[in-house]
Amino acid sequence: MSGGFGILGQAVAATLTGYGSTVASIDFAAASATGQAVGVHLYGGVDLAEEESANAVMRRIVQDAGRLDGLINVAGGFHWEKLEGGVLDTWDSLYRVNLRTAVVACKTALPYLVKSGKGRIVNIGAMGATKAGAGMGAYAASKAGVAKLTEALAEELKDRGVTVNAILPSMIDTPRNRLDMPDADFSRWVAPSAIAEVIAFLLSDEAEAVTGALIPVAGRV
Repeated sequence: MSGGFGILGQAVAATLTGYGSTVASIDFAAASATGQAVGVHLYGGVDLAEEESANAVMRRIVQDAGRLDGLINVAGGFHWEKLEGGVLDTWDSLYRVNLRTAVVACKTALPYLVKSGKGRIVNIGAMGATKAGAGMGAYAASKAGVAKLTEALAEELKDRGVTVNAILPSMIDTPRNRLDMPDADFSRWVAPSAIAEVIAFLLSDEAEAVTGALIPVAGRV
């Protein structure tokens, strides 16, 4: 799982280990030497936007765990900025963190997922990519790319035992989002644990018939 050290990544890890899964949490940040939960293996300092780095961590995960059955692309970022008065670097950086990391992670995990015979890929898109507002152009474009990656890869792999789906969250209830929007009604937002349950279903055998889906997880937003 990319972006494993963040709020959503930690929630997903907690949910999956609760169901008995072993989780490999990958992040660009350094791994902490303490606080590692049972069943969660931390792989820090990994740049998943670079193929060599991604290949190396996928090999390490398979060596440590013996197999790789699922990939969850949680890594991502957000920046609000209008095109007028903005900078092109914003578009490049959001492409890199939101879309390129997912592309590279999928590419490097794919041989192991095919080998497992029932591989699962779950990408994190965004409801905001379906209708972008002012200042949302760079973010929405990168997340729209995640949606199209999901659809195209699902078609590519539909006869090889690997499903590819994406969830489209609205506003996720995180401490940072509460700080940025203190007057919002937090009860309408989506809890990370609720998103984690949807991801867990898409990774399960029961979701074998679901592929190429873009699933809104919008709460009451």
